[in-house]
Amino acid sequence: MQLSIVIVNYNVKDYLHLCLDSVTASIQNLDAEIIVVDNASIDGSAAMVRDLFPQVILIANKDNVGFSKANNQGVAVAQGEYVCILNPDTVVGENTFNDVYAFAKAQQKLGIIGVQLVDGTGRFLPESKRNVPTLKVSLNKMIGDARHYYASHLTNDEIGEVSVLVGAFMFMPRAVYTEVGGFDERYFMYGEDIDLSYTVLQAGYVNYYLGDTAIIHFKGESTVKDKRYRKRFYGAMQLFYDKHLYKNVLQQTLVRLGLGIAKGKSWITHFKNQTVIKDHQKIKEYILLSNNDDLTRKLSQSVNNTVVTQNELSTVKSGQEILFDAQYTGYEKIIKEIITHASSGVSYKLIPKKSTFAIGSNSSEGRGEVITFEIE
Repeated sequence: MQLSIVIVNYNVKDYLHLCLDSVTASIQNLDAEIIVVDNASIDGSAAMVRDLFPQVILIANKDNVGFSKANNQGVAVAQGEYVCILNPDTVVGENTFNDVYAFAKAQQKLGIIGVQLVDGTGRFLPESKRNVPTLKVSLNKMIGDARHYYASHLTNDEIGEVSVLVGAFMFMPRAVYTEVGGFDERYFMYGEDIDLSYTVLQAGYVNYYLGDTAIIHFKGESTVKDKRYRKRFYGAMQLFYDKHLYKNVLQQTLVRLGLGIAKGKSWITHFKNQTVIKDHQKIKEYILLSNNDDLTRKLSQSVNNTVVTQNELSTVKSGQEILFDAQYTGYEKIIKEIITHASSGVSYKLIPKKSTFAIGSNSSEGRGEVITFEIE
């Protein structure tokens, strides 16, 4: 088998549905499998996978065992030559895995491959490519200076070597994952992708960023950036520093003191929450890309507004919400359209095939919204 895609899910059923729909379309030309590890979700995620995606291998945990352990569970049953760790709040194009697989096969000493991540409005997510977060780099990042935190030696669209990739998409040889022991299970959530990236580098492999391949990462769907979030994040960074960078007692003491203070500081720029206006409060016009008249009628009823159907998306204007019917427009084109019109004041929602909802997010700092409807 060529590829195993491992998705760890926790209470994001509708995003998981969208993700699985896009992944299924993306592996049509590969010998691949999809493995979902559900961490005791209470929103019906596991039942949705069983009912709508019976081809998916489902591991339904009775407890939330965390991101690291759940991914290790998934890779343990994987059969692919390569594995891809993928977040459930992502959308991939029909060519994503073909392109990344082809790049992987051409490399020597391959470690991890990451791709360009954009949020739900097409804005580039800089964590797609990062440097090793030394204490100085991380402290500067927390006070607003991120010049050395992100891998700025590459433009967003370039291909090249980087040190650290993001756990939302990590593609690598399964043998390398196994050799380095996979994710360190001491990380419950946050920091495990930094640790794995660095561990792979230390083992003599090369990590790559593929800027010419873009996917959507809605982000923020499983994360509320509150006091508990800060505690977990800084606890993860302390583990990373103790494990890899700072060995003597003085260094460890200074790191722990600094991180201990940071855990309780809500003013740190890295964790500022934005006030997010709900989508429906600022929508002036709804545009649906589809050829389904029944879908148009049902959506108009759901949003209590007229939904205009178009065949193509030519121009957009601020205040519009674009609804993409994935049955009509492929995910590859959807992603390109969203990136093309990024920062235009337009919002987007995607309708997975054979679904009764449209979903999207306008901010990486908060949860998105779902429009539900019924098809007769």
